[in-house]
Amino acid sequence: MHSYRPAHPKPCWSWLASDSGVSVNKNARCAGAIAGKPAPTRFVVWLMLVVFVLLSACASQAPLPAGNPTLPLPLQLHIERNQAEQRQDWLLVIQREGPGIRWSMMDPLGIPQARQQLIDGHWQADGLLPPNPEARELFAALLFALTPSGELLRNYPAAQQQGQQRALPARWDIRYSQPLSFELNLPQGPHYRVSPLGEPTP
Repeated sequence: MHSYRPAHPKPCWSWLASDSGVSVNKNARCAGAIAGKPAPTRFVVWLMLVVFVLLSACASQAPLPAGNPTLPLPLQLHIERNQAEQRQDWLLVIQREGPGIRWSMMDPLGIPQARQQLIDGHWQADGLLPPNPEARELFAALLFALTPSGELLRNYPAAQQQGQQRALPARWDIRYSQPLSFELNLPQGPHYRVSPLGEPTP
């Protein structure tokens, strides 16, 4: 006896390739099935876009020091932000907490604006505040500005320093009046004036 084996349907490409014995309905059904599947090129384009976005995010991250600079912590700083003739004032508290450094910024009413912790060379969110890319850039720039002169090139090999001025080309420009009083400028703005809390602003 011969065992019964059900006939397997031919794949769509075999129906479409045949010139005879194929009904129009079958061809139509197969063509519809193929058209309904996502084209591989679309997936490749989508994947490339995802990779591009991830690489762009990594490239845009503010540089951090190679090591841990010696900072006179805790610090309370007055931050004056200026852009397009608009001024904002913030209070920034920088303090050691466990293995890292905690950065807490608030407005004059005490409302938190940004909180971050720098642990092992990486930023970590502190609390439930939404992401604040500008604040993270500011914190990284302040870390650069507060790094002692003798530790600057070890932590930032591309840094330039001359007299009362230092810069990380194409990123930050710092002009000091005192070690903890300085102007911080970004190429496209904003511009910041930083001073110890309680010190009068010129």
